[in-house]
Amino acid sequence: MHITLGKWTQDKLDSLLHQSAEIKDTGSRIDFLSVHFLNTDYKESTLTGSADIPEVLAVNLSGVDCFTFIDYIESMRLSGSFSEFIENLKKVRYQNGNIAFKNRNHFFTDWSEFNSGFIDDVTAQTGGRKTKTIAKILNKKADGTYFLNGIKPFQREIKYIPSEVIDDAVMDKIKTGDYAGIYSDMQGLDVSHVGIIIKNGNAVNLRHASSEKGKVIEQDFREYIIDKTGIIILRPK
Repeated sequence: MHITLGKWTQDKLDSLLHQSAEIKDTGSRIDFLSVHFLNTDYKESTLTGSADIPEVLAVNLSGVDCFTFIDYIESMRLSGSFSEFIENLKKVRYQNGNIAFKNRNHFFTDWSEFNSGFIDDVTAQTGGRKTKTIAKILNKKADGTYFLNGIKPFQREIKYIPSEVIDDAVMDKIKTGDYAGIYSDMQGLDVSHVGIIIKNGNAVNLRHASSEKGKVIEQDFREYIIDKTGIIILRPK
């Protein structure tokens, strides 16, 4: 196991997780946890493992990408201590908790597929009749090569809400703590980016690890998705 805690210590994380466990509302708990990660550095490729290199459980809280950010937050919201966080990270990141590159949830929609015990895909109920459904072969590029070597391409039906039809009615159904995926129309991908919805009064924000800004930030969700294809909404139970 590779652990890099950055500004944190195990005792500090224990204290944070103990406090968060007292918060009964799931969205409020995710808000409470994730706000502590604002301004954390953006860093790619912090996980070990590939088709050729054995996977080792990696925890790097000094730098996160958009997916490891929600990976850690979802694992933390299920935990009341640091040791529980480590165990829950295995379950959130890997199918059946088995640490291996082939078992890693590489795609956002893997969460609703394999983590249905604690995640629901609420895209269709959020978008209603505005929701679109498409069958995609994930991990296979237009030229026939793979995004991830060692992972066999597979077909999945994906529901998304096109950005141009997202109105107040849709926004009203989105909740604080929802995980938002930015739908990708690229062949072989389900999303291009992920983050956490944070609602404050009438404001709907996206808290996410931004490669552009180089850190975890929060910005207006409506503005962010104006030029994007659409959204997928996953909701923690």
